[in-house]
Amino acid sequence: MRAIVAKRADRGDADLDEITELARAAGHEVVGELTQTREEDAAYGFGEGKVEELAALTVELDAEAVIIDNRLGPYQTYNIGGKLPEGVEVVDRFTLILDIFGQRARTRKAQLQVELAELRYELPRAEAKTSLAKRDERPGFMGLGEYDESRERDIKNQIADIKRELDSIADKEATRRERRRESGFDLVALAGYTNAGKSTLMRRLAAELDIDENEDRHPDLQTTAESEDRLFTTLGTTTRRADTGRRDVLLTDTVGFVSDLPHWLVESFESTLDSVYHADLVLLVVDASESIEEMREKLVTCHDTLYERNEAPIVTVLNKVDRVDDDEFADKREALSALAPNPVAVSGLTGERVDELRDRIERELPDWRFERLVLPLSDDAMSLVSWVHDHGNVETEAYEGDQLTLEFEAPPSVVERARAKAGDLTAVESV
Repeated sequence: MRAIVAKRADRGDADLDEITELARAAGHEVVGELTQTREEDAAYGFGEGKVEELAALTVELDAEAVIIDNRLGPYQTYNIGGKLPEGVEVVDRFTLILDIFGQRARTRKAQLQVELAELRYELPRAEAKTSLAKRDERPGFMGLGEYDESRERDIKNQIADIKRELDSIADKEATRRERRRESGFDLVALAGYTNAGKSTLMRRLAAELDIDENEDRHPDLQTTAESEDRLFTTLGTTTRRADTGRRDVLLTDTVGFVSDLPHWLVESFESTLDSVYHADLVLLVVDASESIEEMREKLVTCHDTLYERNEAPIVTVLNKVDRVDDDEFADKREALSALAPNPVAVSGLTGERVDELRDRIERELPDWRFERLVLPLSDDAMSLVSWVHDHGNVETEAYEGDQLTLEFEAPPSVVERARAKAGDLTAVESV
């Protein structure tokens, strides 16, 4: 679909780069652009004269849609549509993002989250339809839809149903996380803005391991994490086993952040971020090839999003260093030191310094506990030894007479399970 992108800014220049990329990600062909710097107009968002200019541009360029990089109220959408040629669609920033999400949703959870966001977006518009209908105007005009007095009630009921199903999925995922921890895995999540290179970095960290190597221990893992130069390639979560050294790590790639999202849209995808909130370590990935101003703004947004609920330490990963010379990178690192203290610099594309990231992951993960078990020598004891080898790091395995001594380090959950198993073996032996 041929589209014009437009944006109003309160002050300064209106940057159209991101909305252009979003439009292309949704499948639009961007054929023109228009900007305005002024305070928001209550009726149109833009000034009325600028909207008339926009209408003329759609005729000149034979555009089928106008994509506006601002949050439009239902009446503003209606009013702008009234100025445009018949059949030209008005799409605001958030409608566009929902369209992209809808195209990319593959799992049941992702589809539910998209539907929830769409309903939350539609709810105030349903109220506007009611108002327009009472004024005997045309509520179906320019995408507001035909009036139906039961629609608002239906939307609220659908939202409640979807939230219940998402809560059920979240409970299952919480149980899965605990099983993984009990199996000896540390959980590491990739977070950051869309197109920062999270999926590429994930493939780099996991590339040397066979995904089926421990399929019985984490059967839900996806086999791939897409890596493409486009926004919102990853919508759901993808988990793979990563090689960082002596510890078993499951690395999860999540939906990318995007700037200027309304609260209702962030809330709709909140359960996707549970894998970040409840990880043992978060890798906050930032595109080091962007300007200092862009990097700073995105770091602030990411920290604000993670601040209230995140439980894990955060390591900032400055990715795409292959695109930045040493002097420029040093300037950026210094300028952002307050937001990103002691970051790791890598290139997920080339593999540069990825080994340093692996070492950092090992150092930042929660400490393992040391344990020493003395077990009666038996087949069950040998099974326990094998289990500890799989889930921890065995330092000493000594046999003397009818006993064996096992010294090892492991996550606290593994140590507790090993103690319980050892206690059962000792109890059986004493009987």
